[in-house]
Amino acid sequence: MLVDPNAPFFRAAWVRVLCVVLPFLWAGMELWHGNAFWAILFGAAGIYLGLALFIWRKPEK
Repeated sequence: MLVDPNAPFFRAAWVRVLCVVLPFLWAGMELWHGNAFWAILFGAAGIYLGLALFIWRKPEK
C-alpha cells in the first residue's frame, strides 16, 4: 500500500476526511483550468485515499 491507514497520524477522523477531500478539491481546480491529466491524477489519488482510509482501514478496538 502507498499509505498505511492504521498509522497513528490517521487516527483522528478529521485528518482522514481532510486527506480525502483535498485531492478532490485540487482535481476540481485543475479541471477548472483545463488540465485534464492532473485532474484525473488527483481524482485517482482521492479515490485511493478514500478506499484506504475508510474501507480498507482496520478500526482500533
